[in-house]
Amino acid sequence: MQDESRSISENSTWGIRRRFEQGKLHINHNKFLGYDKDEEGNLVINEKQAKIVRRIYKDYLDGKGPNRIARELEEEGVPNWNGKPKWYESSIRKILSNEKYKGDALLQKTYTIDFLTKKRAVNNGEVPMYYVEESHPAIIDKEMHTAVQLEMERRRAFAEKYNISKLDYATVDNPFAGRIICGHCGSTFGRKVWNSTDERLRRVVWRCNKKYETKGKKSCENKHINDKVLYQAFVNTFNAMVENKEYFMEKWKEGLKSDNLLKRYKARQFIEILKDAKIVEEFDVDMYFRIIEKMTVFDGKKIIVSLLDSTEIEVAI
Repeated sequence: MQDESRSISENSTWGIRRRFEQGKLHINHNKFLGYDKDEEGNLVINEKQAKIVRRIYKDYLDGKGPNRIARELEEEGVPNWNGKPKWYESSIRKILSNEKYKGDALLQKTYTIDFLTKKRAVNNGEVPMYYVEESHPAIIDKEMHTAVQLEMERRRAFAEKYNISKLDYATVDNPFAGRIICGHCGSTFGRKVWNSTDERLRRVVWRCNKKYETKGKKSCENKHINDKVLYQAFVNTFNAMVENKEYFMEKWKEGLKSDNLLKRYKARQFIEILKDAKIVEEFDVDMYFRIIEKMTVFDGKKIIVSLLDSTEIEVAI
């Protein structure tokens, strides 16, 4: 009986791989947001779900992290592939990295390791994979999909460079987490609350994480900085962009010619942002995430604000 089962399994496997070689898809669309199948078994776009996918990609390139995207979808009651408004950071990351949304398909990412139990495992080269381009209608254009992959890599590299353990560490309530850099030693600044019995004297400050790395011993001479100064630094930076609109517009028009698809996307995005922008007086958290990469602090005297297009703007404190 086992031999018969093995023979059936091997024949079935051979048939599936043969279809893969011919570029014929066999995809379970039921757990795959954005697509249905027509009567002939071809993938077709489910427009209602596709809008959610497009939103996820845009939100990510607007500076939001997968955790925030998942939380906002839940809060709005947006349904997932199973019709339930339950979202996870991991599922958002899978959507962002899935090549099927640009109309391509990598086949045989997993394979059957036990023909009796049908247990499957991730394919790490044990069996062939097949990449089929333009195998079905795309929800996300290839340029945007590539820009997202480059942005994911940029965030990973940023976290690694500054020894940040969690990707997309900053939140709406704590937008500066992992983004304030010491101009002396290159470490990140950490948030500290200086309490007082007088509430008016309570202060939130940011200090180099290596300042007192060893208890009682000062390892970095950089000074702390007040939380309010960082909020104002963003306002000043944005207003400097508005006041020098012509210079920045020319710079970003040049960026549109870049071979790097992420730089091209950001250049278009920045042009759109600045086109009708006016002087602001208050901190805008969504705008902050869309345009700012980091703020580097020097001796409590100046901040160099780095934009996501690699532009640096010096702000006096």
